[in-house]
Amino acid sequence: MSAPATTLPVGAGYGVVVGVGFFFAFLMMGISWLQNRYTMYSTRQSEEFNTASRSVKPGLIASGIVSAWTWAATLLQSSTVAYTYGVAGPFWYAAGATVQILMFSILACKVKQNAPRCHTFLEIIYTRYGAVTHIVFMVFAFVTNILVGSQLLLGGSAVVTSLTGMNVYAAIFLIPTGVCAYVILGGLRATFLCDYSHTVILMIIILYFMFHVYAIDPLIGSPSKMYELLEKAASVRPIEGNKDGSYLTLKSNFGLIFGAIQLCSGCGTVFLDQAYWQRAIASRPTTAVRAYILGGLAWFAIPFGFATTLGLTAVALTDNPRFPTYPNPPTSADITSGLASAFAASTLLGKGGAVALLIVLFMAVTSCASAELIAVSSLLTFDVYKAYVQPKATPKQLIFVSHIMICVFGLTMAVFACIWNAASIDLGWLFLVMGLLIGSAVFPTAFAITWRGQTRAGALSGCLVGLAAGLIAWLVTAKCYYGEVTVKTTGLEYPTLAGNLAAVFIGLVASVGVSLINPDDFDWEITRAINAEVVSGTAGPISMPQESTPQLSDSGKEKDTAMEVPTEPTVPNANLSTVQQEEKTLHIDIGATDDPSKLRGAFKLACWSSFLLTFIMDFLIPMPMFFAQYIFSKEFFTAWVVISFIWVFCSTFISAILPVWETRGFFVELVRAIGKDLRGKRRGEQT
Repeated sequence: MSAPATTLPVGAGYGVVVGVGFFFAFLMMGISWLQNRYTMYSTRQSEEFNTASRSVKPGLIASGIVSAWTWAATLLQSSTVAYTYGVAGPFWYAAGATVQILMFSILACKVKQNAPRCHTFLEIIYTRYGAVTHIVFMVFAFVTNILVGSQLLLGGSAVVTSLTGMNVYAAIFLIPTGVCAYVILGGLRATFLCDYSHTVILMIIILYFMFHVYAIDPLIGSPSKMYELLEKAASVRPIEGNKDGSYLTLKSNFGLIFGAIQLCSGCGTVFLDQAYWQRAIASRPTTAVRAYILGGLAWFAIPFGFATTLGLTAVALTDNPRFPTYPNPPTSADITSGLASAFAASTLLGKGGAVALLIVLFMAVTSCASAELIAVSSLLTFDVYKAYVQPKATPKQLIFVSHIMICVFGLTMAVFACIWNAASIDLGWLFLVMGLLIGSAVFPTAFAITWRGQTRAGALSGCLVGLAAGLIAWLVTAKCYYGEVTVKTTGLEYPTLAGNLAAVFIGLVASVGVSLINPDDFDWEITRAINAEVVSGTAGPISMPQESTPQLSDSGKEKDTAMEVPTEPTVPNANLSTVQQEEKTLHIDIGATDDPSKLRGAFKLACWSSFLLTFIMDFLIPMPMFFAQYIFSKEFFTAWVVISFIWVFCSTFISAILPVWETRGFFVELVRAIGKDLRGKRRGEQT
């Protein structure tokens, strides 16, 4: 594997991986201290640690979604497909993986309607279908999280090693160490805050790269120059399957295949990843839909803007003497390992570019890893420990187990990343194959919370029959097309496309077909009663109302407002001791929901917006240009680049500015409370 000529010192790798990681751990320690002292939400409470007391506003949820969906692959694999397929690559990467977030807004609304007090989506499976089905779905969930987590570390460590020469196995184990530390210290809400800071840094550096490439860089400096360089590259290294071999067209046969794989794979990694369910659970009922729509639209800009910049830059500058592999183009192993963006950054900015890429990659890896750690910790705590080991576990026990499980999963995903690296399985192979391993459970999982007619047999059949169909289609296609079944042939486009499509759609057909033989008529009141009997707070357990959803007056206000979730994270009297504050902490009805008519309205919004935006992104924009075999003109490419800039700026507003604006009142109260606390201490010292 090639290495960039402007390799940073090994110490830079350790400095970023260890130093920045533990900086955020100390930052989390400070955030947690402020939260415990000045707000009603204590990280020592199980509900707060695992669900953020279900009170997070849409801006911060949207920022958390952007953070959770921004993997190492988001930056690395999107640049890989830009290098491989041209402008079609970034578009299909972004469009193919935004759909799932938009569609998940429907499930986010349904989970608030039909299981408002659950901690994990597997609790719904257990309550509805029993232990056997619960265990099967649990396997799919853990496979999803292990693949996602190990991909993060595999891609991140490859680039860290390439840029700094740091030992790849040291990088794999050290990257999650700091993340584990700050997740343990803060829980879900504080993790949202750290993820927010990561996303802000990520957006700043992406904009830095974009302005440098398209405005000031002497090698490119404008969309027009980039266009000319891409035309020249097509004459030297034409792309197979693209119209005239051009990098400037959406008529890309393999790019379209990648888009289809991305759609299937992304469905599995969103619908079966507890991290996304956890964000729906943590949000307020009617704002969950808005958060997922905003989060999906904001996330689109990251792979689209980043890969349209660095991925295309790698193509444009491959023949430049400053390119790390010059005079030879990078090998296919370099590209599939995700090094296109590293080569581009080093060529453009030397060590400065390498440092910027290292930081942005570390932010992406750690922010997503934190989401995976807290998500898997919740699954292991509530769906393994509480469900099968200690059903009457106390909040203190649940917090302790959550902390232990964070460390367990951090070690697990590092071990799997080492296995993939030792077996020479790269990021590209895992990314394409993942969907066929987990895709069969997509529709059975979605139906578990949306369709009362799905039966236990239908859910199990969809998962297992779909998995078998996906594996068979994958291996048979590799054998028929390429004559052998190897790591190389099974990671190519046609076998992975066949496997992904078979897993998802046979899973759908099996689930629906078997369920319709003798459809169920499930009573949603059963899932609405999950965790409804007792909720433990700092002052002891309290009984929940008998109704599974609150009774509402004609005005839309709850009859019992004593248990209402506050509109802001209330700042108590700062002069009280921590113990006194905990005694005064309100017991929140975690099952409280909005007016049912508002939830129905949110559901309609989720359906209309998700289907409409999906149609626009995946059909209305790309397909006419695909079938017309249109090659971008210089003016059209310039407009394409300008749109990427506008979209990144909008994404920055949603993920960086909106969360602060929504909580501005709280920050004012917090500053006042801290001021009162400091004045109180001074008076105490004087007396």
